[in-house]
Amino acid sequence: MDQRLDSIRFGVNYIPRENWWYAWNDFSQDSIARDLDAIAALGADHLRIMLVWPYLQPNRGWVSPAHLDRLDQLMVLTAERNLDVCPALYTGWLSGWPFRPVFDEGRDFYREPAMREPSELYMRACAERLNQHANFLGFDLGNEMNGCWKTPDPRDGDLWMEHFLSLAEELCPQAMHVNGVDHQPWFYPETFTPGFLAQRQRLIALHCWVEFTGALQRGDHRQRASVQLVPAMAALARKYAGDMAKPIWLQEFGATSHWMPEAEIPAFLEASVRAAVAGGVGRITWWASHDISPKFQFPEIEYDMGLLDTSNRPKKVGETFRDLAKELSGRALTIPDWGGLPELPVASPDKTQSELHQQTWRWIEEVQGIISP
Repeated sequence: MDQRLDSIRFGVNYIPRENWWYAWNDFSQDSIARDLDAIAALGADHLRIMLVWPYLQPNRGWVSPAHLDRLDQLMVLTAERNLDVCPALYTGWLSGWPFRPVFDEGRDFYREPAMREPSELYMRACAERLNQHANFLGFDLGNEMNGCWKTPDPRDGDLWMEHFLSLAEELCPQAMHVNGVDHQPWFYPETFTPGFLAQRQRLIALHCWVEFTGALQRGDHRQRASVQLVPAMAALARKYAGDMAKPIWLQEFGATSHWMPEAEIPAFLEASVRAAVAGGVGRITWWASHDISPKFQFPEIEYDMGLLDTSNRPKKVGETFRDLAKELSGRALTIPDWGGLPELPVASPDKTQSELHQQTWRWIEEVQGIISP
């Protein structure tokens, strides 16, 4: 499909309003259709969705046809609203909780031979269904897989990633597949190496959270460390890729009233989006589409990250998203030339993760000074 990598796109990480992603088990087509209507009205053109692995694959040898049918239905509903879709396959880590398949015995996931066959079966079953839909963007291997499954040697994570990206490309050659890890591997080798993540993905997926990266420890949400986080992380990833024009997907960014006053979240969204676009980031995907009801008992920061409330009404931040999408969607993407960037931090056995994290932050701050002197 046409990924439209040369133009600006706006999307959301979809959270079903009524049943969260328990919706795979308690599926309401009407409720999801109403959610998608509200999302489309905000000007979004794509979704990232979460395939909760243990729900779709209850055991090693069987992928649930009923759940695959629901995936089909969701793809049809999105297509009717001109929404493209990227499903996160091996999920895994979601809203602060791990969701592991019952056949995961807790060994090293990336090296465990017993996990390879059922994982391939699952990808093949989902690919067979998704290939029937023209609005399938491609797989995300999983939502922040390194949050749910870690390995002490990131070379093993890289080998696993190579195998499953190659399988996805074989099964779905028309699509573009990514590995949406959290920020950690970009700051220090953790389950995957930053160089392999940057070079192997044709479209680099970034999760740029001002809280989890430590940006908010370097000034509040209105200051450079936070506002210019996205373009600086994009420059970091491109530097690792050896290609300063490589496409970047801002796959996750967002905010909660636990980090900044609710009234200031719309301004944070606008400042972050404009900085991202100025930094040559074309695909922009907010977390999340909807607020979550506290009845689901997730960590409190998860409840108010939506553009829409639990009644499908746009919040102020949703109105800001809509205005930005109306202004910027479809514009040609321009990638800036910031000249020579500093040399990348070098990982070595004698450096701790904390030391390398601090070195990476010094690199980011130096680049932010170039971007916004």
